[in-house]
Amino acid sequence: MKSFEERGYLMPGTDVRFLLVDDDEVDLMAVKRAFRERKVANPLLVARDGIEALEMLRGNDIPAQVDKPYIILLDLNMPRMNGIEFLQNLRKDPRHKDAVVFVLTTSQDEFDISRAYELNVAGYIVKSRLSEQFVDIVTMLDYYWRIVELPSS
Repeated sequence: MKSFEERGYLMPGTDVRFLLVDDDEVDLMAVKRAFRERKVANPLLVARDGIEALEMLRGNDIPAQVDKPYIILLDLNMPRMNGIEFLQNLRKDPRHKDAVVFVLTTSQDEFDISRAYELNVAGYIVKSRLSEQFVDIVTMLDYYWRIVELPSS
């Protein structure tokens, strides 16, 4: 039987990078605060929209800043390229089609929820339900990446 690494997966607990794709400064600060409060030392990279996130993942015109393994925290309502458009592009990219993505958004629109799950998100979380509870989502993510096998290549 092949090892985790031979199958293209990392052992649970291997360091993971987080890419937060969100243009809202208040939410960005809340997530950073939650990482600090939860004492999550994993790298947290930030992209302000889908275009910037794809550039970071692909290394277009800049050195790739997001190496695998990573988990993406994605807002849907952003300028230039919204979250659904980002997901459509991500799923077409052979290097990133298996990315683990959690949607963190204010949208409770049933179409957005359905479309996000059709594009294989790991979870859809409405920010208004979190309010000041970003620590809870960071706690969940911290446990998640320590337990699951994530693609490493």
